[in-house]
Amino acid sequence: MTSSPFRRLCHWGPISVLVIIKLITWAMIHMLGMWWPPHASLGGFVHAAIFLAFAAATLYYFLQSLLEGPGFVPYGWKPAKEEDTQFLQFCNVCNGYKAPRSHHCRKCGRCVMKMDHHCPWINCCVGHRNHCYFVIFLGSATIGCLQAAIVLTICVYQVINQIANIQSRTERDPAIYLTVSTFVLTLLALGMALGVVLAVGALLYIQVRSILRNRTTIEDWIMEKAVGRRVIGGVAPFMYPYDLGWRRNAALVINSARHDGIAWPLAPGCGQYDLTREQQAQKQLKALRSRVVVSVASYSGRWLPAQYPRAALHAPCTDEPRLALRPGTLLRVTRHRKYWMFGAMVESEGEEEIRGPRGWFPRAAVRPLHDKPE
Repeated sequence: MTSSPFRRLCHWGPISVLVIIKLITWAMIHMLGMWWPPHASLGGFVHAAIFLAFAAATLYYFLQSLLEGPGFVPYGWKPAKEEDTQFLQFCNVCNGYKAPRSHHCRKCGRCVMKMDHHCPWINCCVGHRNHCYFVIFLGSATIGCLQAAIVLTICVYQVINQIANIQSRTERDPAIYLTVSTFVLTLLALGMALGVVLAVGALLYIQVRSILRNRTTIEDWIMEKAVGRRVIGGVAPFMYPYDLGWRRNAALVINSARHDGIAWPLAPGCGQYDLTREQQAQKQLKALRSRVVVSVASYSGRWLPAQYPRAALHAPCTDEPRLALRPGTLLRVTRHRKYWMFGAMVESEGEEEIRGPRGWFPRAAVRPLHDKPE
Protein backbone atom coordinates (compact mmCIF):
# COMPACT_ATOMS: atom_id res chain seq x y z
CA MET A 1 0.00 0.00 0.00
CA THR A 2 1.02 3.64 -0.40
CA SER A 3 3.39 4.80 2.32
CA SER A 4 4.80 8.19 3.22
CA PRO A 5 7.67 9.37 0.97
CA PHE A 6 10.30 8.92 3.65
CA ARG A 7 9.13 5.39 4.48
CA ARG A 8 9.73 4.47 0.85
CA LEU A 9 13.45 4.64 1.63
CA CYS A 10 13.10 1.72 4.07
CA HIS A 11 13.08 -0.89 1.31
CA TRP A 12 15.71 -3.09 -0.28
CA GLY A 13 15.49 -1.18 -3.61
CA PRO A 14 16.39 2.36 -2.46
CA ILE A 15 18.89 1.00 0.09
CA SER A 16 20.63 -0.99 -2.67
CA VAL A 17 20.83 2.09 -4.88
CA LEU A 18 22.36 4.14 -2.06
CA VAL A 19 24.92 1.40 -1.36
CA ILE A 20 25.87 1.20 -5.06
CA ILE A 21 26.25 4.99 -5.32
CA LYS A 22 28.39 5.02 -2.16
CA LEU A 23 30.63 2.14 -3.27
CA ILE A 24 31.28 3.43 -6.80
CA THR A 25 31.92 6.98 -5.54
CA TRP A 26 34.34 5.74 -2.87
CA ALA A 27 36.25 3.53 -5.33
CA MET A 28 36.44 6.31 -7.92
CA ILE A 29 37.73 8.97 -5.51
CA HIS A 30 40.11 6.51 -3.83
CA MET A 31 41.67 5.45 -7.15
CA LEU A 32 41.74 8.95 -8.62
CA GLY A 33 43.64 10.17 -5.55
CA MET A 34 46.48 7.83 -6.45
CA TRP A 35 46.29 7.63 -10.24
CA TRP A 36 45.50 11.27 -11.09
CA PRO A 37 45.50 13.32 -7.86
CA PRO A 38 43.08 16.29 -8.09
CA HIS A 39 45.31 18.46 -5.88
CA ALA A 40 48.36 17.90 -8.09
CA SER A 41 47.02 18.82 -11.53
CA LEU A 42 44.24 20.78 -13.15
CA GLY A 43 43.27 17.79 -15.27
CA GLY A 44 42.85 15.59 -12.20
CA PHE A 45 40.76 18.26 -10.49
CA VAL A 46 38.45 18.69 -13.49
CA HIS A 47 38.15 14.92 -13.87
CA ALA A 48 37.16 14.48 -10.23
CA ALA A 49 34.80 17.49 -10.34
CA ILE A 50 32.93 16.09 -13.36
CA PHE A 51 32.46 12.72 -11.69
CA LEU A 52 31.33 14.25 -8.40
CA ALA A 53 28.83 16.41 -10.29
CA PHE A 54 27.28 13.33 -11.91
CA ALA A 55 27.35 11.44 -8.59
CA ALA A 56 25.59 14.35 -6.84
CA ALA A 57 23.02 14.60 -9.66
CA THR A 58 22.40 10.85 -9.49
CA LEU A 59 21.75 11.00 -5.75
CA TYR A 60 19.64 14.16 -5.93
CA TYR A 61 17.36 13.05 -8.77
CA PHE A 62 17.07 9.57 -7.31
CA LEU A 63 15.76 11.06 -4.07
CA GLN A 64 13.54 13.49 -5.97
CA SER A 65 11.90 10.75 -8.04
CA LEU A 66 11.37 8.71 -4.86
CA LEU A 67 10.13 11.48 -2.56
CA GLU A 68 8.03 13.30 -5.18
CA GLY A 69 6.19 10.14 -6.19
CA PRO A 70 4.28 9.57 -9.42
CA GLY A 71 1.13 11.50 -8.52
CA PHE A 72 -2.08 9.71 -7.62
CA VAL A 73 -5.65 10.12 -8.81
CA PRO A 74 -7.71 11.49 -5.87
CA TYR A 75 -9.86 8.96 -4.03
CA GLY A 76 -13.41 8.92 -5.39
CA TRP A 77 -12.52 10.90 -8.53
CA LYS A 78 -15.08 11.13 -11.31
CA PRO A 79 -15.28 13.28 -14.46
CA ALA A 80 -17.06 16.63 -14.44
CA LYS A 81 -19.70 15.33 -16.84
CA GLU A 82 -21.68 12.37 -15.54
CA GLU A 83 -22.18 10.95 -19.04
CA ASP A 84 -18.39 10.59 -19.47
CA THR A 85 -18.27 7.85 -16.85
CA GLN A 86 -19.39 5.36 -19.52
CA PHE A 87 -15.95 5.73 -21.14
CA LEU A 88 -14.00 5.09 -17.94
CA GLN A 89 -13.19 2.08 -15.78
CA PHE A 90 -14.15 2.07 -12.12
CA CYS A 91 -11.57 1.20 -9.47
CA ASN A 92 -13.11 -0.59 -6.50
CA VAL A 93 -9.99 -0.10 -4.37
CA CYS A 94 -9.82 3.69 -4.82
CA ASN A 95 -13.63 3.93 -5.00
CA GLY A 96 -13.47 6.18 -8.04
CA TYR A 97 -13.02 6.21 -11.79
CA LYS A 98 -9.63 5.77 -13.42
CA ALA A 99 -8.70 9.04 -15.10
CA PRO A 100 -7.38 8.90 -18.69
CA ARG A 101 -3.85 7.39 -18.82
CA SER A 102 -4.04 6.29 -15.18
CA HIS A 103 -3.77 2.71 -13.96
CA HIS A 104 -4.11 1.07 -10.58
CA CYS A 105 -0.86 -0.19 -9.05
CA ARG A 106 -1.43 -3.02 -6.60
CA LYS A 107 1.95 -2.34 -4.94
CA CYS A 108 1.31 1.38 -4.39
CA GLY A 109 -2.35 0.66 -3.64
CA ARG A 110 -3.50 3.69 -5.67
CA CYS A 111 -4.45 4.73 -9.18
CA VAL A 112 -1.33 6.36 -10.62
CA MET A 113 -1.45 9.32 -13.03
CA LYS A 114 0.11 8.44 -16.42
CA MET A 115 1.59 5.29 -14.95
CA ASP A 116 4.66 4.01 -16.79
CA HIS A 117 5.77 1.17 -14.51
CA HIS A 118 6.41 0.33 -10.86
CA CYS A 119 10.13 0.61 -10.15
CA PRO A 120 11.46 -1.36 -7.14
CA TRP A 121 14.64 0.73 -7.08
CA ILE A 122 12.70 3.84 -6.06
CA ASN A 123 10.00 1.76 -4.32
CA CYS A 124 7.15 3.52 -6.12
CA CYS A 125 5.76 4.01 -9.60
CA VAL A 126 7.20 6.15 -12.37
CA GLY A 127 4.38 8.42 -13.44
CA HIS A 128 3.26 11.95 -14.21
CA ARG A 129 4.99 13.81 -11.36
CA ASN A 130 8.37 12.05 -11.20
CA HIS A 131 8.97 10.93 -14.80
CA CYS A 132 11.38 13.78 -15.54
CA TYR A 133 13.33 13.26 -12.30
CA PHE A 134 13.56 9.54 -12.99
CA VAL A 135 14.96 9.98 -16.51
CA ILE A 136 17.58 12.51 -15.34
CA PHE A 137 18.52 10.06 -12.58
CA LEU A 138 19.00 7.34 -15.19
CA GLY A 139 21.05 9.63 -17.43
CA SER A 140 23.39 10.92 -14.72
CA ALA A 141 23.86 7.39 -13.33
CA THR A 142 24.73 6.00 -16.77
CA ILE A 143 27.24 8.74 -17.65
CA GLY A 144 28.82 8.80 -14.18
CA CYS A 145 29.19 5.00 -14.11
CA LEU A 146 30.65 5.00 -17.64
CA GLN A 147 33.33 7.42 -16.47
CA ALA A 148 33.91 5.35 -13.33
CA ALA A 149 34.11 2.10 -15.32
CA ILE A 150 36.81 3.54 -17.60
CA VAL A 151 38.89 4.96 -14.74
CA LEU A 152 38.56 1.85 -12.54
CA THR A 153 39.48 -0.42 -15.46
CA ILE A 154 42.65 1.61 -16.07
CA CYS A 155 43.52 1.61 -12.37
CA VAL A 156 42.97 -2.13 -11.97
CA TYR A 157 45.17 -2.70 -15.00
CA GLN A 158 47.83 -0.44 -13.49
CA VAL A 159 47.73 -2.41 -10.23
CA ILE A 160 48.08 -5.76 -12.00
CA ASN A 161 50.82 -4.41 -14.27
CA GLN A 162 52.58 -2.85 -11.28
CA ILE A 163 52.68 -6.18 -9.46
CA ALA A 164 53.82 -8.09 -12.56
CA ASN A 165 56.59 -5.61 -13.42
CA ILE A 166 57.59 -4.36 -10.00
CA GLN A 167 61.32 -4.50 -10.77
CA SER A 168 61.10 -2.40 -13.95
CA ARG A 169 58.84 0.26 -12.44
CA THR A 170 60.04 3.91 -12.70
CA GLU A 171 59.25 6.97 -10.59
CA ARG A 172 57.13 8.43 -13.41
CA ASP A 173 54.67 5.56 -13.23
CA PRO A 174 51.66 6.27 -10.97
CA ALA A 175 51.88 4.42 -7.65
CA ILE A 176 48.60 2.71 -6.78
CA TYR A 177 48.63 0.82 -3.50
CA LEU A 178 45.74 -1.45 -2.62
CA THR A 179 45.16 -3.97 0.13
CA VAL A 180 43.38 -7.22 -0.63
CA SER A 181 40.09 -5.87 0.75
CA THR A 182 40.26 -2.57 -1.17
CA PHE A 183 41.20 -4.44 -4.36
CA VAL A 184 38.16 -6.73 -3.98
CA LEU A 185 35.90 -3.73 -3.28
CA THR A 186 37.32 -1.95 -6.33
CA LEU A 187 36.59 -4.97 -8.53
CA LEU A 188 33.06 -5.09 -7.08
CA ALA A 189 32.59 -1.37 -7.81
CA LEU A 190 33.89 -1.89 -11.36
CA GLY A 191 31.41 -4.74 -11.92
CA MET A 192 28.54 -2.64 -10.57
CA ALA A 193 29.53 0.33 -12.74
CA LEU A 194 29.58 -1.84 -15.86
CA GLY A 195 26.23 -3.36 -14.88
CA VAL A 196 24.69 0.09 -14.44
CA VAL A 197 25.99 1.24 -17.83
CA LEU A 198 24.43 -1.75 -19.59
CA ALA A 199 21.16 -2.18 -17.67
CA VAL A 200 20.37 1.43 -16.78
CA GLY A 201 21.59 2.62 -20.18
CA ALA A 202 19.07 0.31 -21.88
CA LEU A 203 16.30 1.56 -19.58
CA LEU A 204 17.34 5.15 -20.30
CA TYR A 205 16.95 4.54 -24.04
CA ILE A 206 13.46 3.10 -23.51
CA GLN A 207 12.42 6.02 -21.30
CA VAL A 208 13.74 8.70 -23.67
CA ARG A 209 11.90 7.06 -26.56
CA SER A 210 8.79 6.94 -24.38
CA ILE A 211 9.02 10.66 -23.62
CA LEU A 212 9.58 11.69 -27.24
CA ARG A 213 6.50 9.70 -28.31
CA ASN A 214 4.50 10.69 -25.20
CA ARG A 215 3.65 7.05 -24.71
CA THR A 216 4.20 5.01 -21.54
CA THR A 217 5.25 1.35 -21.56
CA ILE A 218 1.66 0.40 -20.66
CA GLU A 219 0.34 2.49 -23.55
CA ASP A 220 2.86 0.80 -25.86
CA TRP A 221 1.22 -2.50 -24.97
CA ILE A 222 -2.27 -1.04 -25.47
CA MET A 223 -1.27 0.29 -28.90
CA GLU A 224 0.26 -3.05 -29.89
CA LYS A 225 -3.02 -4.80 -29.08
CA ALA A 226 -4.99 -2.03 -30.83
CA VAL A 227 -3.04 -2.60 -34.05
CA GLY A 228 -3.48 -6.37 -33.80
CA ARG A 229 -7.21 -6.06 -33.07
CA ARG A 230 -7.72 -3.91 -36.15
CA VAL A 231 -5.63 -6.09 -38.45
CA ILE A 232 -7.66 -9.15 -37.47
CA GLY A 233 -11.05 -7.41 -37.36
CA GLY A 234 -10.58 -5.14 -40.34
CA VAL A 235 -11.36 -2.03 -38.24
CA ALA A 236 -10.06 1.43 -39.18
CA PRO A 237 -6.55 2.21 -37.82
CA PHE A 238 -6.42 3.63 -34.30
CA MET A 239 -4.79 7.07 -33.90
CA TYR A 240 -2.85 7.56 -30.68
CA PRO A 241 -4.39 10.74 -29.16
CA TYR A 242 -1.45 12.10 -27.10
CA ASP A 243 1.39 12.37 -29.65
CA LEU A 244 1.91 16.12 -30.11
CA GLY A 245 5.34 16.00 -31.77
CA TRP A 246 8.59 15.29 -29.92
CA ARG A 247 9.18 18.88 -28.76
CA ARG A 248 5.77 19.29 -27.13
CA ASN A 249 5.91 15.72 -25.83
CA ALA A 250 9.19 16.43 -24.06
CA ALA A 251 7.87 19.75 -22.74
CA LEU A 252 4.91 17.95 -21.12
CA VAL A 253 7.31 15.83 -19.06
CA ILE A 254 9.73 18.63 -18.24
CA ASN A 255 6.90 20.97 -17.19
CA SER A 256 4.78 18.32 -15.48
CA ALA A 257 3.92 20.69 -12.62
CA ARG A 258 1.84 22.78 -15.04
CA HIS A 259 -0.52 19.90 -15.75
CA ASP A 260 -2.98 18.25 -13.39
CA GLY A 261 -2.37 14.74 -14.74
CA ILE A 262 -6.10 14.29 -15.47
CA ALA A 263 -6.89 16.25 -18.65
CA TRP A 264 -4.27 15.95 -21.39
CA PRO A 265 -3.51 17.98 -24.54
CA LEU A 266 -4.67 16.07 -27.60
CA ALA A 267 -3.56 15.59 -31.18
CA PRO A 268 -5.89 17.17 -33.78
CA GLY A 269 -9.03 15.15 -34.39
CA CYS A 270 -8.74 13.11 -31.18
CA GLY A 271 -10.97 12.97 -28.11
CA GLN A 272 -10.13 12.87 -24.41
CA TYR A 273 -11.49 9.33 -24.03
CA ASP A 274 -10.25 7.71 -27.24
CA LEU A 275 -7.65 5.61 -25.46
CA THR A 276 -9.94 4.59 -22.61
CA ARG A 277 -12.60 3.49 -25.09
CA GLU A 278 -10.00 1.40 -26.89
CA GLN A 279 -9.07 -0.17 -23.54
CA GLN A 280 -12.71 -1.02 -22.92
CA ALA A 281 -12.99 -2.66 -26.34
CA GLN A 282 -9.85 -4.70 -25.66
CA LYS A 283 -11.18 -5.82 -22.27
CA GLN A 284 -14.47 -6.88 -23.86
CA LEU A 285 -12.58 -8.92 -26.44
CA LYS A 286 -10.45 -10.38 -23.66
CA ALA A 287 -13.59 -11.36 -21.73
CA LEU A 288 -15.04 -13.09 -24.80
CA ARG A 289 -11.86 -15.11 -25.23
CA SER A 290 -11.62 -16.03 -21.54
CA ARG A 291 -12.91 -19.29 -20.14
CA VAL A 292 -13.93 -20.62 -16.76
CA VAL A 293 -12.00 -23.46 -15.14
CA VAL A 294 -12.40 -25.26 -11.85
CA SER A 295 -9.59 -26.42 -9.59
CA VAL A 296 -9.41 -30.19 -9.10
CA ALA A 297 -6.44 -30.19 -6.72
CA SER A 298 -4.94 -27.96 -4.07
CA TYR A 299 -2.20 -25.45 -4.77
CA SER A 300 -0.35 -23.73 -1.92
CA GLY A 301 0.40 -20.51 -3.78
CA ARG A 302 4.14 -21.10 -3.70
CA TRP A 303 6.20 -19.76 -6.57
CA LEU A 304 7.96 -23.12 -7.03
CA PRO A 305 5.32 -25.76 -6.21
CA ALA A 306 6.93 -29.12 -5.41
CA GLN A 307 3.71 -30.99 -6.21
CA TYR A 308 3.86 -29.66 -9.80
CA PRO A 309 7.52 -30.15 -10.85
CA ARG A 310 7.02 -29.13 -14.48
CA ALA A 311 5.32 -25.90 -13.42
CA ALA A 312 8.11 -25.28 -10.90
CA LEU A 313 10.72 -25.58 -13.67
CA HIS A 314 8.81 -23.20 -15.97
CA ALA A 315 7.61 -20.52 -13.55
CA PRO A 316 6.44 -17.23 -15.17
CA CYS A 317 9.13 -14.56 -15.09
CA THR A 318 6.93 -11.97 -13.39
CA ASP A 319 6.30 -10.63 -9.90
CA GLU A 320 2.53 -11.00 -10.29
CA PRO A 321 0.93 -12.94 -7.40
CA ARG A 322 0.17 -16.65 -7.29
CA LEU A 323 -3.29 -17.85 -6.29
CA ALA A 324 -3.67 -20.50 -3.60
CA LEU A 325 -6.37 -22.95 -4.66
CA ARG A 326 -8.68 -25.46 -3.05
CA PRO A 327 -10.61 -28.13 -4.98
CA GLY A 328 -13.79 -26.67 -6.46
CA THR A 329 -12.54 -23.07 -6.84
CA LEU A 330 -13.89 -21.35 -9.97
CA LEU A 331 -11.49 -19.16 -11.98
CA ARG A 332 -11.83 -17.10 -15.14
CA VAL A 333 -8.65 -17.53 -17.18
CA THR A 334 -7.46 -14.61 -19.30
CA ARG A 335 -3.83 -15.62 -19.98
CA HIS A 336 -2.09 -18.94 -20.17
CA ARG A 337 1.24 -20.58 -20.81
CA LYS A 338 2.27 -24.16 -21.26
CA TYR A 339 2.31 -25.02 -17.55
CA TRP A 340 0.62 -21.98 -15.96
CA MET A 341 -2.61 -19.99 -16.22
CA PHE A 342 -3.50 -16.47 -15.10
CA GLY A 343 -6.99 -15.52 -13.99
CA ALA A 344 -9.33 -14.32 -11.29
CA MET A 345 -11.42 -16.22 -8.79
CA VAL A 346 -15.15 -15.93 -9.50
CA GLU A 347 -18.22 -16.54 -7.38
CA SER A 348 -20.22 -18.17 -10.20
CA GLU A 349 -20.26 -18.34 -13.97
CA GLY A 350 -22.41 -15.80 -15.78
CA GLU A 351 -22.88 -12.10 -16.53
CA GLU A 352 -23.26 -11.14 -12.86
CA GLU A 353 -20.19 -13.01 -11.66
CA ILE A 354 -18.17 -11.34 -8.92
CA ARG A 355 -14.43 -11.52 -9.44
CA GLY A 356 -11.95 -11.90 -6.60
CA PRO A 357 -8.15 -12.00 -6.39
CA ARG A 358 -6.09 -12.52 -9.55
CA GLY A 359 -2.88 -14.42 -10.08
CA TRP A 360 -1.02 -17.35 -11.61
CA PHE A 361 -1.69 -21.01 -10.85
CA PRO A 362 -0.49 -24.33 -12.35
CA ARG A 363 -2.43 -25.60 -15.35
CA ALA A 364 -2.28 -29.13 -13.92
CA ALA A 365 -4.35 -28.04 -10.90
CA VAL A 366 -7.45 -27.12 -12.95
CA ARG A 367 -9.70 -28.38 -15.72
CA PRO A 368 -12.35 -26.71 -17.93
CA LEU A 369 -15.57 -26.25 -15.97
CA HIS A 370 -17.82 -28.15 -18.40
CA ASP A 371 -15.46 -31.05 -18.99
CA LYS A 372 -16.20 -34.32 -17.32
CA PRO A 373 -13.71 -35.44 -14.67
CA GLU A 374 -11.33 -38.12 -15.85
